[in-house]
Amino acid sequence: MPEPFKNFYSIDLIEQMGGHLARVEPSFDRTGFSLLAAENLETNELKQRAAQIRVALDEYLPGDFARAVEIMLASLHPDDDVELSSVGMDADGIRGWAVMPMSELVGLRCEEDFELAMQAQHALTKRFSSEFGIRYSILSNPARAMEIIQGWTRDTNYHVRRLASEGCRPRLPWAMQLPVFMADPTLILPVLEALKDDESEYVRRSVANNLNDISKDHPDMVAQMAGEWMQNADKTRHKTVRHACRTLIKQGHSGALAALGYGAGQVEMAPLRVTTPNVAFGAALEFDTVLVSTATKPQNLVIDYVVHFLKANGRTSPKTFKLKTARLQPGERLVIKRRHPIRPITTRRYYNGAQAVEMQINGTAMGTTAFELSGV
Repeated sequence: MPEPFKNFYSIDLIEQMGGHLARVEPSFDRTGFSLLAAENLETNELKQRAAQIRVALDEYLPGDFARAVEIMLASLHPDDDVELSSVGMDADGIRGWAVMPMSELVGLRCEEDFELAMQAQHALTKRFSSEFGIRYSILSNPARAMEIIQGWTRDTNYHVRRLASEGCRPRLPWAMQLPVFMADPTLILPVLEALKDDESEYVRRSVANNLNDISKDHPDMVAQMAGEWMQNADKTRHKTVRHACRTLIKQGHSGALAALGYGAGQVEMAPLRVTTPNVAFGAALEFDTVLVSTATKPQNLVIDYVVHFLKANGRTSPKTFKLKTARLQPGERLVIKRRHPIRPITTRRYYNGAQAVEMQINGTAMGTTAFELSGV
């Protein structure tokens, strides 16, 4: 069984951090730092452990922000172009998970010297990722932060270019949201435009994730960008656009589907048949149907199904699930069969009573059939 992520923040990591900081600044109280950083270590989860280390850094580094940054940067590992997923701190300097609380501290104190804070995040991200810590600077001064970040899109280090996109994601998981960009993502768009064809897949995937975040608040904007990006797009950009539009595709957004070559589906569908009209909780909903292409030329289809789950108030809430993509020739027949388990999950509460399942072809609903859930 894999070790929990929180164990990246261990006594050993804390003591190594203290050693590297004391190497740079002999007056640094590494014992006091280690004791405070390890406070409640066993009961804290990952982000709490990182926060406690950040508290200890703030307590034992100099109060002068410039000097504190100088010490932290001098303690970093000299290798600034590493595969971050595989690094751990060693005798040469701080890198990996230990950088996260340093980045958070810089972020929290960014208003003391905005330019210095941004320079520090630029250096720190090469040894881990400053995607969380840099968000304080963005919230403090969005226009100035994005002006600097725009310059990072041309950086020779792919970790920095990736930060340019990842750090300004409006809805980055585990991180503070950026309401200013959820309301108006205009400042983000030049960064994504500059990086859409980056040589690194790591960077391109961040671009796609950023656009996917934006699509949750501005779906039509992202669909329009997808259409523009798909003009004369190669396979690499096609992959980026498709990943960026994954939420819109799931929702059946006609503009996003059209951008990816999925027009209105020309099909006839047999009645949707639920073969398990009474589903016991813990068992599975089973259904099938047949699609026949009525198009005069080959067509691409995105085939999804939607389960309308009963809620506590007696209404239903739709949840879309991917089924398959297909390319049908004129007159071609496609048999659809699906088994959907209905069992306990942490993200949904089920209720006894009438529910429904529905097919969705290229974003268009095509037939709904009810079923009964019992035994919840």
